[in-house]
Amino acid sequence: MKVIGILGGMGPAATVELFRRIVALTPAQRDQDHIPIVIDNNPKIPDRGLFILHGGPDPRPALCRSARRLERLGASFIAMPCNTAHVFLPYLKKAVRIPFLDMIAETGQVIAESTVGLLATETTIRTGLYHAVCFARGIGVLVPFAHDQARVMEIIYAIKGGSFAVEMKRDLRAIAARLRKRGAQALIVGCTELSLIIGHGDFDGPIYDALDILARAAVREALQHEMRQMPQLLKKSLIKIKTMASKISTSIAEST
Repeated sequence: MKVIGILGGMGPAATVELFRRIVALTPAQRDQDHIPIVIDNNPKIPDRGLFILHGGPDPRPALCRSARRLERLGASFIAMPCNTAHVFLPYLKKAVRIPFLDMIAETGQVIAESTVGLLATETTIRTGLYHAVCFARGIGVLVPFAHDQARVMEIIYAIKGGSFAVEMKRDLRAIAARLRKRGAQALIVGCTELSLIIGHGDFDGPIYDALDILARAAVREALQHEMRQMPQLLKKSLIKIKTMASKISTSIAEST
């Protein structure tokens, strides 16, 4: 079985949630059926938005160190639960020999509607991460108006600080409803912090939660070799069962 590497810390709560969702999505009946996971939870990685928009400290060296640490720990591939950090994905892929899962691309591939609303950080919106994958498939993207986007950012940083006030969910639902009124047929939850407080039932239409999609992709990637081997394993098991049954029958016949 492959080993999932989680490049985390952006933020820690989102990292924990990805781990939890991977465990919940794994088709396991016992401890031994679960997927091995290694996590590098490094909250000291410099702010991605501050670097991109305002020339703050460069997060790329710390991101590369985390990726290499996961590789040394035996990860088969890396999942990174931070949408904004995917701006650096082409750079990070060159730092290690193991592959990265692309959360943005995975999300874009499953959207079925022609127009979506996007809840994400200012940096994710301004760098066009989701716009690119959606436009490539002929999907229009609507983003909140400036005052609503400012509130989205307040909520994101409040969650990073450990706050989960009731009005945060209420305000996000109202912002999503305004995107719906403008023509959004579905909603992308494109920030892993927002995944912690908004979900199905909070929007009048389908919700594409990027964190959930990443979790599903990680499970799929980790188990695909096991699934390919399943027919052969079942065949071998049946042979063993038939052999054992034959031995038991022979033993019974000899004893009588």
